[in-house]
Amino acid sequence: MAEREIFIKDIPLVELYGINDSKMGLIKEHFPNIKIVARGDALRITGDENDLEALERKIYWMMEHFRKYHALNEIDIDRILKSPGHGQQTENGTTDENIIVYGNNGVVVRARTPNQLRMVQSSYKNDLMFAVGPAGTGKTYTAVALAVRAMKNKEVRKIILTRPAVEAGENLGFLPGDLKEKLDPYLQPLYDALFDMLPSDKLQSYLENKIIEVAPLAFMRGRTLNNAFVILDEAQNTTEGQMKMFLTRMGSSAKFIVTGDATQTDLPFKQASGLTQAVKIFGNVPGIDIIHLDVNDVVRHKLVRKILSIYDAETTANASAKVHSK
Repeated sequence: MAEREIFIKDIPLVELYGINDSKMGLIKEHFPNIKIVARGDALRITGDENDLEALERKIYWMMEHFRKYHALNEIDIDRILKSPGHGQQTENGTTDENIIVYGNNGVVVRARTPNQLRMVQSSYKNDLMFAVGPAGTGKTYTAVALAVRAMKNKEVRKIILTRPAVEAGENLGFLPGDLKEKLDPYLQPLYDALFDMLPSDKLQSYLENKIIEVAPLAFMRGRTLNNAFVILDEAQNTTEGQMKMFLTRMGSSAKFIVTGDATQTDLPFKQASGLTQAVKIFGNVPGIDIIHLDVNDVVRHKLVRKILSIYDAETTANASAKVHSK
């Protein structure tokens, strides 16, 4: 057994320990074989030497994260604890490979989970990628960041972001305004991501000059999309015909990313999802990658992960009950 002492510097103790030691509880859960005793600004840790080295490195990453961002919440701590810890680390505890693009006001947009990092790595190798997983896993945000990076690096000439205009379980009725005003509510999540990554004046210029297009899926019909980074979001709401139409828009020097959650389709009853079919039939095609994100990739509020886990358990239980009732 070995022992080390880590001195906490440049961070309020409550930010690292949490209220009633809630954050320290996360650390202890991740390192169950290490005895951790907090005494003021000193952490005394006892255990296997390799484990101690890993924990010490994570604690220093947490302190660096706070110095840079002036915040350290439980999601940040959980992500740092689960990071692989290999390669050259940056000040915030991630590797250079994690960084996708630098956004507004010095914000670093980076892959924050292993499967988001897989999306980054896949974008180098494949011209078509499907990123499939539940809400909150950063599918769309990561895809938009990859598109912005490609445009900044002059790998493509334009970005096209599209979604099927399908109501999410609600009848919205007649929407006032011109065509753009009617469709913008469906496309708002894509605008939100862009506003994080590009200055507003530059983004406005790109939109006005069609360097960045945000449009409903129906507007893709008949086009050939060359030298473009194209993202189809909410793809679970495409029909099989619409998915085929979209994928065949791919022109020369184009990259396509398709994102969606197959469990949250808003298509009419018994209408098959184009995303489900595409994931099934393109699984072994060279140049096409399919990445499945899961509850461990959730980057929203910590309760979202718990909510998804409960829904998954309920779905499994209902499916099992149906089998036994037959």
